[in-house]
Amino acid sequence: MHVDLFIGPGHPRLAAVRAAVDALPLGTPATAPPRPEHLRARLARAWAARHSAPDHRDRIGALLPDLIRDAQMAVQRAEAPADWRAAQAVLAEVYSLSQFFLAYQPDSGLLWRVAERSMVAAQQSADPHAIGVSAWLLAQAHRDSGPDHYDAADSITQQTLDYLTPQLPDAEDDVLAIAGALTFEAGYTAARRGATATAWRYWDTAREMADQLPAGYFHPVTSFSQAIMGAHAVTVAVELHSGRESVRQAARADAATIPSRPRRARHRIEQARGYQLDRQHETAIATLDQAYEAAPETIRYNGYARSIILEECESKSADRRRRAAELAVKVGLLAA
Repeated sequence: MHVDLFIGPGHPRLAAVRAAVDALPLGTPATAPPRPEHLRARLARAWAARHSAPDHRDRIGALLPDLIRDAQMAVQRAEAPADWRAAQAVLAEVYSLSQFFLAYQPDSGLLWRVAERSMVAAQQSADPHAIGVSAWLLAQAHRDSGPDHYDAADSITQQTLDYLTPQLPDAEDDVLAIAGALTFEAGYTAARRGATATAWRYWDTAREMADQLPAGYFHPVTSFSQAIMGAHAVTVAVELHSGRESVRQAARADAATIPSRPRRARHRIEQARGYQLDRQHETAIATLDQAYEAAPETIRYNGYARSIILEECESKSADRRRRAAELAVKVGLLAA
């Protein structure tokens, strides 16, 4: 069975989200478009729904079409410059939310359109937080496209940090958090390159920035916080292909402190990658089971998890094959 590991299944709500992104908001709406502050409240509820739901793609996929249409219309119909900039900031973040839905689905062109529209809207808004979030996601899109795009990812990250850094002494928590998240992203890309010292240096700097945030703070988009730095350390070690260090960091990182279900599931997947690197295959499968319990839709679309499961389905150990096959059925890689 041929499986493209890094492109998951098309979600049933993909067509509706695509139609909303591709629509042209022309003409006069039958009703007045919502105010930016009302859109902001709806957007906050959508982020909360994403973090709390095991079926997070389905939840935000249901909300996105109306959010996209209303945010586009709010920009088009804004009369005062301040309202126009505020609407652009909301539109940028709506597109950012869309990227979490569209990632690893079979329409890469749509993902890129949304990422670029988000960056343009953020720049139009002149809102530091919106710019940071859009850049954070655009840098990830470049990095996930492969080594040929690592330079672009680094350039976006560094330019945005150069823009944000002078503002940090007086910045609110959300702006400091997005700067911290971008700092970690620089380390993530360095780890992908195999640059060990650079990757851990960026991680150390990001941890110092996280320590400046309140203990219970959790960024609604990036999950950047004090609680996430252990998970980030696992990711760095895994991307550096250090099995022993990955397991050491996995033992130190407490997934229970991560309030977001999809982010907690992703952390479990990163832990499983570490165990697999360290040849602890049974623990890797057990950890992927925990990822599935946290958020089935995260593991279903994650190429690394799919790779481990399929590899273990061919194990010489009958028990490992059985456990992997059971998980493969739940994830949708194998028919029951």
